Amino acid sequence: MTRTVAQVIVDGLAELGVGQVFGVVGDALNPLTDAVRTTEGIDWTGFRHEEAAAFAAGAHAQLSGELAVCMGTVGPGSVHLLNGLYDAAKSGAPVLAICGQVPLSEVGGDYFQEVDNDLLFRDVAVYRATVTSPAQMPRLLETAVRAAVTGRGVAVLTVPGDIGDREVEEDRPARFALPRPAVTRPDDPALAEAAAAIGRGSRVTLLVGRGAREAREEVLRTAELLAAPMVLTLKGKEGFEVDNPYEVGQTGLIGNPAAARAMEGCDTLLMLGTDFPYRDWYPRDCRVVQIDTREERLGRRVPVDVGLAGDVGATLRALLPLLAPVPSRSHLDEARERYAEWRKGQAGLADPAHDERLPGRVRAALDNREADIRPEALAAAVDRHAADDAIFTSDTGMATVWLSRFVRMRGTRRLIGSYDLGSMANAMPQAIGAQLWAPDRQVVAFCGDGGLGMLLGDLMTIRSERLPVKLVVFDNRRLGMVKLEQEQAGLREFGTVLDNPDFAAVAEALGLTGVRVTAPGDLDEAVREALARPGPVLLDVLTNPAEVAVPGRPTVSQGWGFALAKIREILPSGAR
Repeated sequence: MTRTVAQVIVDGLAELGVGQVFGVVGDALNPLTDAVRTTEGIDWTGFRHEEAAAFAAGAHAQLSGELAVCMGTVGPGSVHLLNGLYDAAKSGAPVLAICGQVPLSEVGGDYFQEVDNDLLFRDVAVYRATVTSPAQMPRLLETAVRAAVTGRGVAVLTVPGDIGDREVEEDRPARFALPRPAVTRPDDPALAEAAAAIGRGSRVTLLVGRGAREAREEVLRTAELLAAPMVLTLKGKEGFEVDNPYEVGQTGLIGNPAAARAMEGCDTLLMLGTDFPYRDWYPRDCRVVQIDTREERLGRRVPVDVGLAGDVGATLRALLPLLAPVPSRSHLDEARERYAEWRKGQAGLADPAHDERLPGRVRAALDNREADIRPEALAAAVDRHAADDAIFTSDTGMATVWLSRFVRMRGTRRLIGSYDLGSMANAMPQAIGAQLWAPDRQVVAFCGDGGLGMLLGDLMTIRSERLPVKLVVFDNRRLGMVKLEQEQAGLREFGTVLDNPDFAAVAEALGLTGVRVTAPGDLDEAVREALARPGPVLLDVLTNPAEVAVPGRPTVSQGWGFALAKIREILPSGAR
């Protein structure tokens, strides 16, 4: 039987192993969604907003390493996909977006809802094409899928509304011929050059990112041989944070003094699978050797003495026999001691009884706070009670700061967020994608109140799909990171206050379990019960909006700016 364009696309995706399509239905997509409805092995997951669908698809692709698919109908439906697709692209997630378009005969005439998809997606997509004839199927589908998978990015296939239900005359099954990832390493002269550069150092530090995750054994052996402290990027937490006697946490604004000192005090930096973007946090006047699978990343953040393009594991296996042990462990020991001291202090901040131990005058000043619950205590409680195979997502902002400092990636825990694009509102829809990928695992979203409010409607998707997602809301009634940035610049807080509803009550009204916590003494049990309860739960915790996360290397200008901001807070509103 002759198939339609839509059926060829859906059959090809099902045969590839795509089990779900995320999106919002619409007239231009009707042939495609009907084909999903009638095809076994592939399901439709309907969202309330296309942006949430794209975030979910990106999360699914990041966790599985395989192609995920989302759909948006003509015009605004496609536009709404864009932010989630940018997140997928910057995260290296293979996602195919299938977009509707006005009827082919109307293209170019400024028709109702017409948007130039080729122009719209030009910056975000590794491949984009519009189906203008049934004879192009399944070739364009095969090309789009190969581009997304091999390019680790977004491919966009646009299907006009009068094309999807047309029959493909010369029908054949789609053949994708996806290559297996190649495991490569540099040639021997390049390895010898890198070994010589590393060998000249006596204080070596490793900066390790997600690109080294599959090379844990080789990375640990390298750290032992070089007596090197291991600084992790946020994305490097997963796989390297636990049972690692070399780990000293993260650097950057969310980092700690031990990691900052390990970077500043090294004479040789070995970068493994990381594209850490913050140039101010790299050491100066030291040798740098970088290993990455993508050549274009070598040297683009910091000048590199030796750049090695190749798989981190394969490259280290070839490099290790060429390296001599570093005899002194003082650099490592100093960093680990600083890190242990910092973590002890952080544990004190996370103690619900922390404020009770403060001097009386300080406690009296704190009595005027809007909420008593410390965000550190909330994050630490989630860490204690969450499963060892939990999947975590986090909203950009202070929610990510607290997760980075207090949630340890033990067991087989996974972690994703908008850590490259830095979008708000990502945690909840990414948790939906994670839960659909792993229905039997616990999924915990660290939601900022600002981020949750942006895509609040997709709480209904969680309910309608009966997903047991756990949403932990850091409800400080602020855009907390923006508030902190304003204060560090010496500015009066402005535009950051949020007039939030009772999020737990909203959740209850939408059919989820809602729990609201306002007192420190209730926190631990509330977290334990929320994570243990079957079905979806929203835990709304009123946290202290004045809590500050001190960066790993605070500057005088930041301190002065913060002091000025606090002085301006007590001045009349018309004063500067």
